[in-house]
Amino acid sequence: MRAIQVGDPLPSVPLFEKFPGNEVLLADLIGTKKAVVFAVPGAFTPGCTRVHLPGYVDAYDKLRSKGIEVIACIAVNDPFVVTAWGNAAGATGKIRMLSDPRAEFTKAIGMDFDARPLLGTVRSKRYSMLVEQGKVVQLFAEPDGGGLTCSLAPNLLSRL
Repeated sequence: MRAIQVGDPLPSVPLFEKFPGNEVLLADLIGTKKAVVFAVPGAFTPGCTRVHLPGYVDAYDKLRSKGIEVIACIAVNDPFVVTAWGNAAGATGKIRMLSDPRAEFTKAIGMDFDARPLLGTVRSKRYSMLVEQGKVVQLFAEPDGGGLTCSLAPNLLSRL
């Protein structure tokens, strides 16, 4: 599967928010708004918990001042874990914490990698993207899939 690229629309693959039955289509959630979407390999993992998610929580006001209307985090975990992680990180009310429990969205955009040796299953590469009108306008995918450089909030903010 080809990785999503600038100019591509978001796929209509369900994600989940808070509960397994609460389906969210990212394309519908964003609609015609300007949004930031970022993904992590897993909730409660060290880099994701210490750096990636907190950076977006801390940058919330700056992102909003730049016209960002929706900020969404995607993790390949069940919705209960993703919600608990968001609550623990202070993301509630700022960042939409979305679960991709079977990595279906992640695979549909070609951002999956085999993390079985470390995390037990397929996970998402670390990336961030700016989405406008339902299409990817900017994309920052970590070259190794898991690093903590170009997908972080300060990098994305510097490009807005």
